[in-house]
Amino acid sequence: MKRLVFFVLFLLVIAPIAQAQDATPESTATAEAGQATANVLTVVSHDSFTYTDAVMAKFEADSGITVKVLRSGDAGAMVNQSILSKDNPLGDVMYGVDNTFLSRALDADLFVPYESPELANVPAEFQIDSQHRVTPIDYGDVCINYDAKYFTDHNLALPTSLKDLTDPKYKSLLVVENPSTSSPGLAFLIATVAAFGETGSYTYANYWADLTNNDVYVSDGWTDAYYTQFSGSAGSTGTRPLVVSYASSPPAEVLDATPEPDSSPVGTILADGTCFRQIEFAGVLKGGKNPAAAQKFIDFLLSDDFQQDMPLQMYVFPVNSTAKLPELFSKFAPIPAHPVEMGIDQIEANRDKWIETWTETVLR
Repeated sequence: MKRLVFFVLFLLVIAPIAQAQDATPESTATAEAGQATANVLTVVSHDSFTYTDAVMAKFEADSGITVKVLRSGDAGAMVNQSILSKDNPLGDVMYGVDNTFLSRALDADLFVPYESPELANVPAEFQIDSQHRVTPIDYGDVCINYDAKYFTDHNLALPTSLKDLTDPKYKSLLVVENPSTSSPGLAFLIATVAAFGETGSYTYANYWADLTNNDVYVSDGWTDAYYTQFSGSAGSTGTRPLVVSYASSPPAEVLDATPEPDSSPVGTILADGTCFRQIEFAGVLKGGKNPAAAQKFIDFLLSDDFQQDMPLQMYVFPVNSTAKLPELFSKFAPIPAHPVEMGIDQIEANRDKWIETWTETVLR
């Protein structure tokens, strides 16, 4: 009988206590591992996403979140990869999808809505998604940049319109980006559609045929176009003095110059109809492992700390109206008076057709 009582006591009291004690270290380790995972945020971005280390370190310290950045090529390539992997998303938040590729990302249902309280400081003109699936972060104008020294040395007048670029005197001087993989490339294609139209005696397709006959060079992305093919960027061995880039590119070429020059070696053609207004967005990726951290990161992207850091890191303008521009940026980054703007619905309805026509015309 005593043995039976002891055995019952062992099953009811002693064994559970022993099991709990044995399980404690493993359970604690599992909990700590889960906590560590919860504090890691993966940001899917284009290759041009840069920032001051101290600014990001402050966000990590204040939030307790460790940020990992997965750079995925140009914006077009980033969106395409994210669509292909949407059932197993590459990260938690995406930064850098712009208004030329935005409708493709929205139609693929990549994001979950989030309305940041920081949007109170963002003008309505940038908040083009009423469902807040994406949040505007910055803007810039895609324009033609030129190597000032080349045009001075060759006593060559600058082109003053898109049509000028087809003139034989500019033969072999222009580099553009492929619109199927590059957001500035697509922005420039849209600008040509706006300028020449799709019907009539001279269309955008005719224009691109003329550019092709004038030996335009096509890069897959902005990095190769600007830093390798373009002759005006610092350290470049490129031979082409005209490139599709940004009105905000010139400050990059004077940032490290001592003493500061009166003008940038890279200029921007600002004639009406030659620039396209590009807006970049961030969004919480559907199916991401850390949506709470993704929301905090979007708030951070709109904060004064990040918005004021962007201009001299990525050479874009902040959308937060309270952010102050660096003096260098204000001095050397012009804003076109009348940039081309086009609604995302019109872009969505025609983008694939425009790219297909461009491909058949230019890459035939």
